[in-house]
Amino acid sequence: MKRRLGFISCGAALLLAISGATTATTLARMSLAHMSQIAPLIVRATCLGNSTGWDAGEIWTLTTFTVQEVWRGSSSAQITVRLLGGRVGNLTSSVSGIPRFRSGEEVVLFLEPTPRGDFTVLSWEQGTFRVRRDMATGQDTATQDTASFATFDSATHRYEPTGIRNLPLETFHARVDAALRAGAGGKQ
Repeated sequence: MKRRLGFISCGAALLLAISGATTATTLARMSLAHMSQIAPLIVRATCLGNSTGWDAGEIWTLTTFTVQEVWRGSSSAQITVRLLGGRVGNLTSSVSGIPRFRSGEEVVLFLEPTPRGDFTVLSWEQGTFRVRRDMATGQDTATQDTASFATFDSATHRYEPTGIRNLPLETFHARVDAALRAGAGGKQ
């Protein structure tokens, strides 16, 4: 009996140690207005491709984009976005909440510069909007990655999937412009 309790205790301690080492990704919800005001660069861009590699003991994915429009800030015609995770050889590093991009895909990104001279996406999936053409209307729409990813609402203390879904791109751009004007005190 003592031996069985010893094994159970060791097993429970091992499970606690493993679960204590595991962390989850929690994104605090940010409004479109807030993201618009704090992102130094907002672009509409097309993904050219991805590469992965090791840097400082971590796997990183570098995605190259052609910039179609600059909604805020200034940008070169091509930019690189650096995000944690990816696949190198047989090793895969995955972090919840980090967006991944496919060649040819069109997006609107809320970006922050990194010390390396490239960019990262502000609040990861919250700062990522996929652009799709509605075949019935021919209209481009934007859908935020967090439309299906739960973010934490500090007002309600709940996790809920919220975000912009199928918003006409012109309307989306107008909302970003309005947030920028409001943040500048109407001086923009």
